[in-house]
Amino acid sequence: MHGLVTAAEPIEVLANGGQAVPLVLASPHSGADYPVDFLAASRLDALTLRRSEDSFVDEIFGAAPALGAPLLRARFPRAYVDVNREPFELDPTMFEDLLPNFVNSHSPRVRVGLGTIARVVASGEEIYARKLKFSEAAQRIETLYRPYHRTLKQLLDATQERYSFCILLDCHSMPSASGDRDRRDRSPRADMVLGDCHGTACHPVITETAHRVLNAKGYSTALNTPYAGGFTTAHYGRPTAGVHCLQIEINRALYMDERTFERKPFLAQLGDDMRDLTEALSAIDPELLRPA
Repeated sequence: MHGLVTAAEPIEVLANGGQAVPLVLASPHSGADYPVDFLAASRLDALTLRRSEDSFVDEIFGAAPALGAPLLRARFPRAYVDVNREPFELDPTMFEDLLPNFVNSHSPRVRVGLGTIARVVASGEEIYARKLKFSEAAQRIETLYRPYHRTLKQLLDATQERYSFCILLDCHSMPSASGDRDRRDRSPRADMVLGDCHGTACHPVITETAHRVLNAKGYSTALNTPYAGGFTTAHYGRPTAGVHCLQIEINRALYMDERTFERKPFLAQLGDDMRDLTEALSAIDPELLRPA
């Protein structure tokens, strides 16, 4: 890939030669640079910590910059700080000191241990061997979370200023089947799940275009079940203002061994297909997507 900032940076914007289409892509959960202090504080081995990763998603959508669509990716892991949450969704049982009043400690995500600073990895194991201090969480949020969202907003604002509207494709992956923490549904999941916050985060033509392209390539798709879109989709998706956001979740069994994290050969084909999806979204009639 080209157009990377230095590898030491926790956030990267991949953009080959500038923006040429009204589309921005984000990969918030594919980061695999695990800080030393995080590994030292965890009771889990490195492989188990990776259960929360959307492994290789930035690679799968890596053709986007060559098409003129910038790709924002976080290099830090989701288990360290999750940027697809409110700034302060925190579980008070994780901390040795009292949390400030502005902290959201009652969200559904906090209740299952997956707040801005997660208590558990995606497979349910407790992460930390000790209680944290609030100052540790605040530092992660100030140095990683806020820069990520500042950068994302700058990309969206610049796109809208240039084209009068913008599309954000928030890129994720999902386990191939639900785990023990959701005993109601053990059926295999679709190949792709599209989330538009039940029609509120983007114009219907965006979701319809994604469905059409993916179905034509033989992928099974679902809409808003079990993932309707996270904080990013709900926070940035403002169709009447010309800002459209669609979340995509890719079934990991398509492209990786979920136990060993090894790539499967199909990953290359998946990358080609996501390139075609990126092109199709970029080609939607602008008149449909401009502010009302």
